[in-house]
Amino acid sequence: MPKLSDDYSTLSREVAAAGARLVVVTKTHPVELIQELYDLGHRDFGENRVAELEEKHARLPKDINWHFIGHLQRNKVKNVLPLVSLIHSGDSLRLLREMDKRADDSRVDVLLQYHIAEEKSKYGLTPESGRELLESIRKEPLENVRILGVMGMATYTDDKEQVAQEFRTLHEIYSSVKAEYFEEEPTFSEISMGMSGDYEVALQQGSTLVRIGSLLLGKRNYD
Repeated sequence: MPKLSDDYSTLSREVAAAGARLVVVTKTHPVELIQELYDLGHRDFGENRVAELEEKHARLPKDINWHFIGHLQRNKVKNVLPLVSLIHSGDSLRLLREMDKRADDSRVDVLLQYHIAEEKSKYGLTPESGRELLESIRKEPLENVRILGVMGMATYTDDKEQVAQEFRTLHEIYSSVKAEYFEEEPTFSEISMGMSGDYEVALQQGSTLVRIGSLLLGKRNYD
């Protein structure tokens, strides 16, 4: 499929030129499409449903870096941890403690998800609840969970300035958290923001990970 190859090449070059990494979001898309991108050299793929992640992980090459990008329930942590390289949706202390307990002395990499959008339906920490979480971890450190940065989703709107402001807010949160809690930890370096409709704005605001699906792969099949 030459078009996918061309589109992928153009998009990956654009993202890399901005100093970021492309996570191709493959939810509802078939394993054959993922394999095609894998054969083009891509390794970072994102899923937001545990059952779909488990199925695809079983059928695809084991050197894929799977990113879990959806809301993660604590009772699903044990299923997800062995399969993923990075969890983008660390949105509560209870979830992080559950990951720490279930990790079995293996390292779990996670991002703190912050709520930066207008929509109340989106998950995420506030700056205040994030501070409470980090203060709790400072007093009682996580043994197996490593926090690598932050994640956020902007409001679904055509107002690019609003989106840019929300991404600036996330970048400011990242900088504040970095300075106060992770100043001596170079691994705290990720800002996961930007999807198909707003990734260009996110790159301008300093994103290091963009999560792109429909722009590259087309509409999702929810049948």
